[in-house]
Amino acid sequence: MLYLGCHLSSAAGFAAMGKTAVQLNANTFQFFLRNPRGGAAKDINPDDVREFLALAAAHGFGKILAHAPYTLNPCSKDASIREFARNVFADDLRRMENIPGNLYNFHPGSHVGQGVEKAIPEIVEILDEVMPEAKHTTVLLETMSGKGSEVGATFEELAEIISRARDNAPERLGVCLDTCHVYSAGYDIVNRLDDVLEKFDRIIGLNRLHAIHLNDSMTEFASHKDRHERLGQGTIGKEALIRLINHPALKSVPVNLETPNELPGYAEEIALLRQNYTLG
Repeated sequence: MLYLGCHLSSAAGFAAMGKTAVQLNANTFQFFLRNPRGGAAKDINPDDVREFLALAAAHGFGKILAHAPYTLNPCSKDASIREFARNVFADDLRRMENIPGNLYNFHPGSHVGQGVEKAIPEIVEILDEVMPEAKHTTVLLETMSGKGSEVGATFEELAEIISRARDNAPERLGVCLDTCHVYSAGYDIVNRLDDVLEKFDRIIGLNRLHAIHLNDSMTEFASHKDRHERLGQGTIGKEALIRLINHPALKSVPVNLETPNELPGYAEEIALLRQNYTLG
């Protein structure tokens, strides 16, 4: 089963996002619980949640993916920014309890010059503090491109964070693989997809891969830049991305598009992927 979706606006609520997904021929989606730059989150309406859960069940939705604000940086040198990350992270996970059994994704953060050796313990410290709020949610670290001082551009860094976290069972703490990011980080998913997935399995474990961001890349392989492109218009290419969604090791992992598109463009990309999906 291909669980395929895109990023949708949460402004109108869960039921509206679900209806939009159905119109796009999607059966999952990604969303923000609050403004992507941070700030207060609006109250969750229980009636809206009930309507969404009924719609999702009727249309065979896979797990949906909430994305943390981009400003959430658990390894900043600034203590106030780390405190913001701690508070928003915990509040978002409490909100996710309204839609149990789903996924919450965050960027591990940027160490801003203090080094990975100091950053990883800070990320783990915040994870240990907020994970008790995730009673029915799987928390995911996103693979990063390695721009600037980003943490999480290597499988080894992600594995170290996971291994050091207190609550780190595979169903509790995992990874979201972003195709643009891993390609820009130096993992050749175009020519050596099997090798990349074998390395991921050996270092992190494919049982921890709970979601995929499917994006082409505007920049060259190993550029360490984060520039998403529409499918087939970048340096990864349509054929490589189709091979990826058809890889047996990735079957049933929810896939969300983060390409630079409006809804009509997402509909075209979803149609393209469904037409070229062969696993059944």
